Amino acid sequence: MVRLSVLTIATLTPFGVSAFSAPDSSISRREAFATTASTLIGGSAAGLIGVPSAGAVVTDETPKVVTRMGGLLERYQDSRGWQIMVPSGWNKFDGEVGAYDAKWQDLVDPTDNIKVSSSPVKSTTTSIDALGAIADVGASLAAKRNAKLINAEERQTEGILFYLFDFALDDGTHQILQLCVNKGKVWSLDANTKEKRYAKKKDMYYNVMGSFLPKL
Repeated sequence: MVRLSVLTIATLTPFGVSAFSAPDSSISRREAFATTASTLIGGSAAGLIGVPSAGAVVTDETPKVVTRMGGLLERYQDSRGWQIMVPSGWNKFDGEVGAYDAKWQDLVDPTDNIKVSSSPVKSTTTSIDALGAIADVGASLAAKRNAKLINAEERQTEGILFYLFDFALDDGTHQILQLCVNKGKVWSLDANTKEKRYAKKKDMYYNVMGSFLPKL
């Protein structure tokens, strides 16, 4: 994988898009990228359970998920160049600057929602492993999200490496977060629900994660 050279990245903030660059040469490019990705993802947290050891290289291809789960999911293809399976009948919201590119939300309870977000990275950054090993990334995100990391796993689909994290947050909600890099952007996909409903949503949310592909 090509590693970061000079990092310049557009960071999504609550007030719009602002330029981000490493302000001090003593800060590693990986740390700078991690800071940016953390800003994109948001949140705060601590604690790890079931995190795989670092150092493994993903070489096997995992097929993209295409199941509709008996009608629970439907295919969505975005004109900006990405595709995903989303819950049937949920409200869709177009992008909100500094928050997300697209969002789907349950009709009854808005805490059940799925969001796709993206932020540009330098063209030489071609993989999410520029952030570091998945265990290290998971620990960093957990420490910033006030959450317990239940699971972390990685896969490769159509040549793109994905990092997936499963968080239990202190506010009584549960989140699955997935990160990848493609087409000059870092992509974030998160699926959220209340902890008490997570067991019922888990299979659907994992299928949503496996269906996302930032290309057509």
